[in-house]
Amino acid sequence: MSAQRAAQMTEPTHPDTSLHYRSPSFDADAAEIVVTVPTFRRPQMLARTLASIANQDFTEPYCVVVIENDAEKRAGAEAAKRFLQASRLPGLVLLAHQRGNCHAYNAGWRLVRESFTNYSAVAVIDDDEEADPRWLSALCGTAQDVGADIVGGPQVPVFETGHAPLARHPVFAPPYETTGLVPILYSSGNVLIARQVLESMPMPFLDPAFNFIGGGDSDFYSRAREHGFFFAWCAEAPVYESIPARRTTRSWLSARGRREGAISALIENRRRPGFTGHMRTLAKSFLMLAAAPLRALRHGFEARSALHGMYYIHAATGRLGAEFGQINEQYRNPEAN
Repeated sequence: MSAQRAAQMTEPTHPDTSLHYRSPSFDADAAEIVVTVPTFRRPQMLARTLASIANQDFTEPYCVVVIENDAEKRAGAEAAKRFLQASRLPGLVLLAHQRGNCHAYNAGWRLVRESFTNYSAVAVIDDDEEADPRWLSALCGTAQDVGADIVGGPQVPVFETGHAPLARHPVFAPPYETTGLVPILYSSGNVLIARQVLESMPMPFLDPAFNFIGGGDSDFYSRAREHGFFFAWCAEAPVYESIPARRTTRSWLSARGRREGAISALIENRRRPGFTGHMRTLAKSFLMLAAAPLRALRHGFEARSALHGMYYIHAATGRLGAEFGQINEQYRNPEAN
């Protein structure tokens, strides 16, 4: 990289984004894969995430972009800076000054689209996850093998306390089991997005309206599918997600189920605007609520767990509530999420 280009990388890339740190080995022209890591007040977990990225069994040149969404305290930014200073992993640390996870994702992806000349894809991992050593190679291999534009992988829950049976709960269980093409994905916590997707989709990539309720990734995937992009699942590319004890409580699982139901209604209404479209979505919501008790009994019996079954009732009530403006902003208080 030329000295002039390196200096340009130290300048703010957007009015709401600034550069916190650039490692000496960073070269935007060299990276084939860019791993983006949004972070918010998890500095110790972030260090483990970065260590797993640095230890990838992957032969192509890659780098990391950490996006700090706590621009005041900057604990994650400082943790990432310390890690990059002590590591051979090339990378950048950005500050996304507007609060909200969609703003953080957008800041990282926008920088990649505007400043990286030779990248072929962006990989995404959350700051409470650790990647399997073959994570990148497996995602890239599946994308090439099946011709997919967006490839997702399992987020394997690692419970802080002994709640292993919850691994099959609908909140934690993967949406697919086997590798191959799939209709759509739902999470951005473990995903590979091809360059042509970012080059084609309008900015902002994730709608900030989803900042505190979640679902910006699901909405993005829904729009990407309308653009004609293809999705795949890679069962061989797991990341391991730390699950604190508070996420195993009945109240949290109930809130997450209602939130997921609300998001599904919001996205359907966006895809089917107008009175007729809204009436179709509303009718579907009532039908799902009517069917929820039977689904809860069936799935609860199969899993031998009332918690598993109750998810379908919570999701249905959350979906119907969203039709009347009742949406739980579960990300508004991240310390309780």
